[in-house]
Amino acid sequence: MKKRSPVAVLLLPFVTFGIYSIYWLVKTKGEMKALGADIPTAWLIIVPLVNFWWYWKYCKGVEQVTNGKLNGALAFIGFLVIGFIMSAIVQDSFNNVGSGVSAASAAPELVSVAAPATEPGVPVSTAPVQTTAPTTDTTTPTQPPTPPSTPLVQ
Repeated sequence: MKKRSPVAVLLLPFVTFGIYSIYWLVKTKGEMKALGADIPTAWLIIVPLVNFWWYWKYCKGVEQVTNGKLNGALAFIGFLVIGFIMSAIVQDSFNNVGSGVSAASAAPELVSVAAPATEPGVPVSTAPVQTTAPTTDTTTPTQPPTPPSTPLVQ
């Protein structure tokens, strides 16, 4: 989920006469749909009475994307009672969830190696550890081949 300022989500509907609220709903619906939420087309927002069902599905998607941290039924009631203020609360929940990818699966696997036990006051080397033996060529250089002593017959 894209991180947005909850304050901007709260104040921009006033500046844009409510248009930003619709824009925000459509954008976040698309982001939630990409994460697997089952939300119908956003055009249903403008259909009277059907928009209640759409908001219900949207709020169930919010619950799914936030892993249950924001209850879908409470979000639905919040949208009915406090409207655009609920948008800021939902956006804050989206920001806390992040990109939808858990930190464990996004981070590369790191292997920690325990440092050798040392006596107090003895510094531990932080130089990189070489995992293979050094390769140095200890053989003597080869001599170029000598020409044959007998001439070749044609």
